[in-house]
Formats: sequence, C-alpha cells, structure tokens
Amino acid sequence: MRFTPWATRMALTLSLTATAMLTACGGGGHGSNTQVRLLNATRSYAALDLTVNDKTVNSKVAYAAVGDYGSVDTGNTASKVLTSDVGTSISATTPTLTSGSNYTYITYGFAGAVRTTLLQENQTAPDANKASLLVLNLAPDAGALDIYVTSAADCSLTSETALTTSLAGGSGSGYIQINSGTFRVCVTGPGKRSDLRLNIPALALASASVNTLLLTSSEGGVLVNGIGLVQKGAAANFPNTQSRVRTVAALASGGTVASSINGQTMFSGAISPLISDYVTTASGASTLTAAVNGANVSFPAPTLVAGHDYTLMVWGDPAAPKLAALDDDNRLPTGVAGSGDVKIRVVNALPTSGVALNVAFGSIASNVASGTASTPNTTSSTTSTQVDLTVPNQSQSIYTNSAMAFPSGSVWTFFAVPNTTTTPSATLPVPGLAGLPKRERP
Repeated sequence: MRFTPWATRMALTLSLTATAMLTACGGGGHGSNTQVRLLNATRSYAALDLTVNDKTVNSKVAYAAVGDYGSVDTGNTASKVLTSDVGTSISATTPTLTSGSNYTYITYGFAGAVRTTLLQENQTAPDANKASLLVLNLAPDAGALDIYVTSAADCSLTSETALTTSLAGGSGSGYIQINSGTFRVCVTGPGKRSDLRLNIPALALASASVNTLLLTSSEGGVLVNGIGLVQKGAAANFPNTQSRVRTVAALASGGTVASSINGQTMFSGAISPLISDYVTTASGASTLTAAVNGANVSFPAPTLVAGHDYTLMVWGDPAAPKLAALDDDNRLPTGVAGSGDVKIRVVNALPTSGVALNVAFGSIASNVASGTASTPNTTSSTTSTQVDLTVPNQSQSIYTNSAMAFPSGSVWTFFAVPNTTTTPSATLPVPGLAGLPKRERP
C-alpha cells in the first residue's frame, strides 16, 4: 500500500484551486502499464470523470462510488479529474505510478478546495478470519479524530479502546489487523468520547480482506461522512445522519431562555445574552421545546439536514419572542487550518436592521437584517487589528476592539444583541466548540 497524505507542512501551501496530494511528478518508465480508477468523495460534484494522458479512464462516477479500472502507460501519467457535465478540470497532477499495480485516485473536499490523493492497492491480504483496515482522515475541517471499532449496540463508548486516536486531517492510520466481521464504527473528537462525529452501525469486514475507511468533511464542517472501500473492490456510502444544534439566548432586558432539541437540553434557564454548546442529534424533523422567562413558548421545530450545524436564536421582546433558525457554516476558510485566511460572519439579534462589521477598516458585513446572519466573508489573519460592529443611528460602535487577533484558518461569529438594559451591545465572537473561547473554529 502507498498512500500519499498531505502533511501539515504541505497543507500550509495549498492553493484554493485544484490541488493534488499525490506522489512526486514524473513517469514510472516507458512502455509499461498499471491499473487506475477514480473514487468520487466530494459532495460538491454529482459526477466526475478521470482522464490520464487525455484518455478517459472513468466517466460519470457518482459521489461515494468508484469507477472500473483502466490500463494506463506509466510513462504518460498526466492525470485530470473533471466535472462530468461541463468537463472542467478540478484537479490535475502527474504522479509516479508503478507498473503492474492498482491505484485509486480519491478526490475529496468542496468546490474551491478540491484535493486528490492516491491509494496504491497492493496490501497483502491477512489470514482467514482476519481483516486489515486503513482509516484516512480526509476531513481537514473536522480536525483530529478518534476512531472506535466495536461490537456495541450504540456509541455510548464507556470502556472501548480506540482503533486509532488523534488522527489528524490528511493522515492515515496505517493498516491495522483486526478480526473479520461486521462492526459499529464510532468517530469522535480527540479524547472526548461524547463528541460523536459519525456513527456507522454496520461496517462489514470480510475474512482475509483489505479495507479502507475514508472520513470526509460535512457541510457544517465538524461532523464527518464515511466511505468504505475494499481493496480492488467496491465502495460503500456511510453518510452522516446527525446534525449539531445550539441555542443563543438574545432577548431584550436579560430575558431567560430554556431549550431542548429532541430531548437534549441546550439551556435550562440562561440569562440573555448567552450561547450554549452544540448538541449532536438526529437529523430530519425535530422536537423543540422552549420557555422564555419561565413560560412555555411554541416555536416551529426546525427540520435538520444531516451533517449541518444550526444556531437556534431566541430573540426580541420577551413578551413576544421570536426564533431564528440559522444554518452555520463552520468549515475552515479553505478547508485547511493555517491557510492564512479567516472566515467571519455577523448575526443580528437587534430589532434594528443594518448591522455592519468592519475589520481593519474594511467591510466584512453590512446591512444585516434583524434575525438574520450575514454570508460568511474572508479576510487575512492578523495578530492585532481594529474591529468595529456598528448599528445605524448609534453614535459609537456597539463593540470595538483596537487590537483583536484573528489566527490563521479560524472561523468567527459576531452576535449583535441587546444587553440587560435594552441598549444594543455585542457579544464577543463566540465559541462553536466547547472549550474554544472567542471563535468558532478551529
């Protein structure tokens, strides 16, 4: 097996255009052949093609599917992954390929940050009743991950031992030999069993088989999706079926908020303004309970899309509270921490529309309407810069900081909220993950 991961030092230099994390440039010799195919692991494109030396090897490969092998000349390996509808190249490379072998090109990421890595499928099969499993973390947005393979009925994870821990984005676990069979796979945040990122109820590992489990980014950025691949065999899709939800208490006059989603408590009685941690819950139709100043309130329960993060903002006058369900984009600016960019948005919980945010005296967001969020915008990272959050007809900024640091590759949200005396103010940028103050990611 040869898997070419993108190491941290490589990630720092990736461009936003198509980038390939493959072997070094150059052919492997003239007049010899090898077998290649494409695995489509990017949800941005419904179908992809693979060409080598301008010859089509695979066409219309759907998401979480793999094409048939095609023979290519190891002396002419200029490769492109193209969109099937228009034929636009989204990734290009000239890898070194060994003759007489088998390779799978794995294309992953999102539009604007697509990457391709190469998996050489030459791992020796284990003995009968054993299976080899390689885990690839191709979800840089999610950060490091722990992976558990268990026979448990759920992902409660009390005494289980992880198969591999702190698997960084772009890294592979190496092939690990375990018993064959059908197992549950639980993917969590590093060192935190309760931080469930993916639950695969049944991963089948046949006797004497070699397998790869790919973990790819979700639309929200923190949860992950899974794709199984059998060496020289088929692929299986393991999409995430969960969402993450938090509540923001943003009522006037310090109104209190209690909230739960599908029976999971977010707030038991929070005094505005305050932001809860995210809870992970089933996607689809939800059950939402809420109370304002101790009185039950009936809000429309949101329908949750799998893999997404949501903010449920309770705002306005406590006598007539409102709910805004906001879809949170917590993906890194380019899918890579340390990219040099910072992603920022503004949420307006004030009765006055027109909230604006300036960073380094440049506009990040403007005219943000009440009860809405701005489209995330990017700016350059900095160790110290001027920040001003403003509201129309206010004589001064409701939040200002003359020396705010925006670390490279981070994601931020500013909430404009009423303070306890009903005067507009602003929270500091808030954490989207427990234990990460003043910013959403990473």
